[in-house]
Order: sequence, then structure tokens, then C-alpha cells
Amino acid sequence: MAKNISEKEKNSEFALSKENYVLLAIGFAIIIIGFLLMIGGRSSDSNTFNGEELYSFRRITLAPLVVLFGFMFEIYAIMKKPKSEEK
Repeated sequence: MAKNISEKEKNSEFALSKENYVLLAIGFAIIIIGFLLMIGGRSSDSNTFNGEELYSFRRITLAPLVVLFGFMFEIYAIMKKPKSEEK
């Protein structure tokens, strides 16, 4: 009976390796950084409009590219084969 338990434990491995989960965490952090780059632009006076701050390069171009890179990195992290299976 103990032999059956050890065989079940061997077969119940995770679909992804530890390296994949670390890469997923890194990708998630990149996505969070991209969203943090998008926030801001609040004015102290609600009657004024500051278009330069609202439509800055950081919010319109850089932040969406960082988020897109983060999602592409997540796909890579999921698709990467563990080193034990690459051989």
C-alpha cells in the first residue's frame, strides 16, 4: 500500500516547474509596474485641465508598452519547458 502512495505522489507533479512560477511572478510585477506608470494626472483644482500631464509620453506610450511586454513575458513563462524536459 505504501508503494501505491509513492507512485501517486510521483504522478501528482505540478504542470509547471518552480522556474515557471518565478517567471510568472516577474511578469506579474512588470504588469503592475506598467499600471503604476499609468496612474496620476490629478489636478489640485478641478476646474483646470492639464493636457500635458494627462497625455504625457509616460502614460500614453511607455506604460502600455510595459504592460504589453509583461503579458508577452507571461506567455513565455507559461510556455517555457522545464530544464528536465528539454533534453
